[in-house]
Amino acid sequence: MTGMNKEPDHSEFNEYPDFFARFYDLIYHQVRDGVDNQFFLQKIKNTSGKVLEVGTGTGRLFTEALEKGADIYGIDLSPAMLDILRSKLSSDQQPRISLQNIVDFRSDFKYDLIIAPFRVFMHLTKKEDQLKALRNVYDHLNPGGEFIFDTFIPDLNMLINGIEGVKDFEAEFEPGNRISRTVTSKPDLINQTLNLVFVIEWNEGEQHYKKEWRSIMRYFFRYELEHLVERSPFESYNIAGDFSGNGLTNDSKEFIVTCIRDR
Repeated sequence: MTGMNKEPDHSEFNEYPDFFARFYDLIYHQVRDGVDNQFFLQKIKNTSGKVLEVGTGTGRLFTEALEKGADIYGIDLSPAMLDILRSKLSSDQQPRISLQNIVDFRSDFKYDLIIAPFRVFMHLTKKEDQLKALRNVYDHLNPGGEFIFDTFIPDLNMLINGIEGVKDFEAEFEPGNRISRTVTSKPDLINQTLNLVFVIEWNEGEQHYKKEWRSIMRYFFRYELEHLVERSPFESYNIAGDFSGNGLTNDSKEFIVTCIRDR
């Protein structure tokens, strides 16, 4: 549209390099398990039909759901993450996962549940991609099917001040070998993004390694999410304030968005 500012191109930001994928399980089983895994696993368990996980990563949710008998499929954008996930699957189960994007993925099936856990939707920084994703997911759902994604509720102090070099993880990953991660977040208030820098340091014996990964995330506010979903084909939706299904309050930390294809 004329007169509108063009949204910035964030293609220079690399997604999940090999070294990050290598330590993903170690970091996020500690950082994220107990927050959202039981919520999503229960949703999968309660679904009798096919399930699609968008952003499977290395299989934090996917492998457990599959072991429990779910008819689950998965897509991810990162070859490094999918390589690790494939190594956990038997050869007959590996075709369940593929390298695809939520914006334009294609599937031979329609699903009763599609999930995009742990901030997947926040990696869509352009509004046209957000709407394409919602339309594409809708087209891949059966009537009565649900699409569930989560975003965090922005902390206004952090948006103003950002964070600089905060160590959020440290552990031993092999006897005598340790890993640590520090995070820097610099807000872009005009474009409503967080520019993230993750620095991972680890040793293997006497050899020390230090790698940097840059990423970017789009943060959302409540009414923005409501307007976004209402522009999509979804006939109904709700937004909870936590993974227990409670409503939004001033103390809420999460937006849990459930979009429903009614017909």
